[in-house]
Amino acid sequence: MKKIIVGFFKNIFPLLLGVFLIYYSYSNTSPEDRQEIFKSLKYADYRYVALSVFLGILSHLSRSYRWKYLLTPLGYKINFLNSVMSLLVGFLANLGVPRSGEFLRASSITLYEKVPFEKGFGTIITERIIDVIILSTCIVIGMSMNSYITIPKLSLKPLSILLFITISILIYFLYKLIKKSSLGYKISHFVLGLKKGILSILSIPNKEKFIIHTLFIWIMYFLTIYVMKFSMPETFSLGFEAIFSAFVAGSIAISITNGGIGVYPLAIASIISQYGVSYESALAFGWIVWTSQTLMILTFGSLSFIFLPILNKNK
Repeated sequence: MKKIIVGFFKNIFPLLLGVFLIYYSYSNTSPEDRQEIFKSLKYADYRYVALSVFLGILSHLSRSYRWKYLLTPLGYKINFLNSVMSLLVGFLANLGVPRSGEFLRASSITLYEKVPFEKGFGTIITERIIDVIILSTCIVIGMSMNSYITIPKLSLKPLSILLFITISILIYFLYKLIKKSSLGYKISHFVLGLKKGILSILSIPNKEKFIIHTLFIWIMYFLTIYVMKFSMPETFSLGFEAIFSAFVAGSIAISITNGGIGVYPLAIASIISQYGVSYESALAFGWIVWTSQTLMILTFGSLSFIFLPILNKNK
């Protein structure tokens, strides 16, 4: 029963939340508002939409190539196409079940490139840690640009320290118990491989290129929404602050649901509408950005799912 409840909140709840927010967004707009939104979608300049999608593709290609830098210290040189298709299949899976894409990506590279799952998964964890650091930095920058947002002061209470010590002791005794069991060797072997994958960043060759790719990925993420502002007359004159704040809000929205379904357009609209753009136009802008990037993942992720085993049929 406990597993069913945990599985529901991990996999089903985010999708239901997204569907609910789509319904909420629709039901809270009048027929006139919806007509205005559809009008904005209809007359948008889709040349900039295509450019935004292209920039999104570049970010995925760069992320796939950067992955090779993390795997090289572990002694594996994977095929670039396999890296790209494994990444896209993973992104496709995340649209359905959050965080399942990371497992599928590591499993694909294990199957077709013989990279041990725990090591490949460890490098993906490293990527996620880097993403969290960069997103956190963007959040701080975004908050500093908006004077009406304040960062609350945090205080470490004695109860928190006691809780931390208690959990640490429990983890230690659990570790000792597992170590003495017959399952101990398998678990320790898996953890060791996972650790090697995570720490591979410390011994990667061409650290400068790795950093350049990392910056390039996130710059492309930002530009996918920045160039989109030129697709609509209502958003054409928006400045850097407005787009960057919307970019941060959208990035957070993507992290809490299946690819931002339902949440992303609302998050974008809540920010853009504060900069002299009507809420209906801001919502249309959010839908254009989200739909174009999601369709790109659905298209290329599905193609990757089909062609990955075909191109590796000898393996």
